Amino acid sequence: MFKVAIITSSDSGYKGEREDRSGLAIRKIVEGNGYEVVQAILLPDEKDILSAEMKRICDERAADLILTTGGTGFSLRDCMPEATLEIGERIVPGIPEAMRSFSLQFTKRAMLSRAVAVIRKSTLIINLPGSPKAVNECLEYIITELNHALGILKGEVSNCGRE
Repeated sequence: MFKVAIITSSDSGYKGEREDRSGLAIRKIVEGNGYEVVQAILLPDEKDILSAEMKRICDERAADLILTTGGTGFSLRDCMPEATLEIGERIVPGIPEAMRSFSLQFTKRAMLSRAVAVIRKSTLIINLPGSPKAVNECLEYIITELNHALGILKGEVSNCGRE
């Protein structure tokens, strides 16, 4: 069973002015697919705070997968991609490309997502959108391949090729 940390980036959620429905949507999907949620945290849209928390989780090997929600848009406060890239050691462009491509079927605004995915140590970090609807669409689309990706990252699977 892979361990998941969920990080929600939201100033209004952090202040208690808004419910974190996107983080709850992530939890429901990952638990429904056999993952264990080891942490769910709501933080303000502050790059240094977000990157420090992701770095801590990775460096302490507290989770195999970090799923973030929020902070991937064009708002001046949106900084999740920058926080993620700051601590990433290797980029994984295919995952956010696939999510954007899939989401374009539902809305042209998917092209405005700045989401990224990276690897730090043996943890995969994926930025998801901030809306519960978009979280559901994107995460449901990629979840089936994450077991394989994490298996490779953890050295449990040796090959990406299909026979």
